[in-house]
Amino acid sequence: MANPNPVYKLHPQEYNQKLAEALKKVPEIKAPEWVHFVKSGPGKERPIEDPDFWYKRSASILKQIYKNGVMGVNRLRTKYGTKKNRGFKPARFKRASGKIIRTILQQFDKAGITEIAKDIKGVRSKKPGRKLTEKGKELMEGIQ
Repeated sequence: MANPNPVYKLHPQEYNQKLAEALKKVPEIKAPEWVHFVKSGPGKERPIEDPDFWYKRSASILKQIYKNGVMGVNRLRTKYGTKKNRGFKPARFKRASGKIIRTILQQFDKAGITEIAKDIKGVRSKKPGRKLTEKGKELMEGIQ
């Protein structure tokens, strides 16, 4: 075990920060102008305030795809969902916004970092999700 995988070598939060900085340099990945006016999901009460939210969420999604192999929009929506405060009623889980995740995945496809996975054994869907390309793996493992 001379060279451990750099994705798991660093602390996860520190790694995501470095990956977000690396994604800022990719020209295809940029925050759309509407991102400052929308909430990240129906469980949130206020719009996104972090100016680097788009790159941090992109880095997090990329790491999820790296860890789990193939992931689609619905699985990612569930992953980033949160509980909605409903006042006196009990809180309920709400999935995250699909538009944000879908747009990030489309930007990854355009940059050549991910691609739509072909038929996977045991999955009936025509589009089971996205998987990393060799360029994406090099980007992930090149972070030090």
